[in-house]
Amino acid sequence: YNIESASVTGLDEPEDSKKPDNTAFKQQRLPAWQPILTPKSVLPTFFIISFIFIPIGAVLFTTSDGVREDFVDYTHCTNSLVPNETCASLRENRTRMNEPCTCVVNITLNTPMTGNIYMYYGLNNFFQNHRRYVKSRDDNQLVGTHVTNTSISKDCTPYRTDTVNGYQAPIAPCGAIANSFFNDSFTLQQEDGNTVNYLTTGISWYTDHTVKFNNPFPSNNLTAAFSTYTKPKFWNRYVQDLDTSNINNNGYKNEALEVWMRTAAFPKFRKLYGRLVNTNLPSGTYSLKINYNYPVTAFGGRKRFIISTTSWMGGKNNFLGIAYIVVGCCSFVVGVALCIIHFITRHKNVE
Repeated sequence: YNIESASVTGLDEPEDSKKPDNTAFKQQRLPAWQPILTPKSVLPTFFIISFIFIPIGAVLFTTSDGVREDFVDYTHCTNSLVPNETCASLRENRTRMNEPCTCVVNITLNTPMTGNIYMYYGLNNFFQNHRRYVKSRDDNQLVGTHVTNTSISKDCTPYRTDTVNGYQAPIAPCGAIANSFFNDSFTLQQEDGNTVNYLTTGISWYTDHTVKFNNPFPSNNLTAAFSTYTKPKFWNRYVQDLDTSNINNNGYKNEALEVWMRTAAFPKFRKLYGRLVNTNLPSGTYSLKINYNYPVTAFGGRKRFIISTTSWMGGKNNFLGIAYIVVGCCSFVVGVALCIIHFITRHKNVE
């Protein structure tokens, strides 16, 4: 054994494998800039933020406040067909779910509405943001791809298939979102008895209607296109018959369905139901006839009908304007407080 050869190979000086390479990056020698916060740089920032945010907030709040909006809660409206019975209690009885229920409520417009007017339905305590609920759909099916009872997405379970004449037929559209589709309908009448005619098209997102939702082949014959499918379990009609007054608003291209399939982020939400273009609705009391089908009281929910105008920033929402004003005011107060502290400490240092 040669001691000198062992020393030459470096056995007496083992290599440190954990030592970083001698580079500027690994040895933290890169050039850096660290701002030095001084009163001259900090104080103007607070005042600039306040001078920008407060006017923006005032504009947003004024614009939102100019939107005219009225609504009525019809959760416990009285059944017009059965005296002393509410439609909510009827829908709580599973054995009577197929019985029709119609109720009439009044909605008062405190101020006239002109221009483009929008009608919404609102739900409270309905959690569309649950993870399993959001996933419960088959986007391949909705885009127009034909599926079978074996190829349909497993995310739709337990609303994937249903038994029809002993055969497991795929549901169209499948999933919990489509199965819980809102199916109340509304008729709005003026005091003189004239019905307010509204459009149920042009209410969904452009990308949803043109890209994300398409009917399967043959799209010009929906009866044949959906002949191998069945309806969702809680629906009372098939997807190709959703709109009996407009044949072009059926199947997956039904805009009310497209609006519902875009899930809401919060448990209290509203969704667009219809619209009126360049219309003049005078102030007064209107009669709202409701075909009450959608049960909500079982989970503590509530239902509203909303009629509203819009502005360049959308519907009525005061939160954004208030948020800008609050941030601007807080920034101004902090700026003033720092100015006072700065002057006091500067005078003490001078003395």
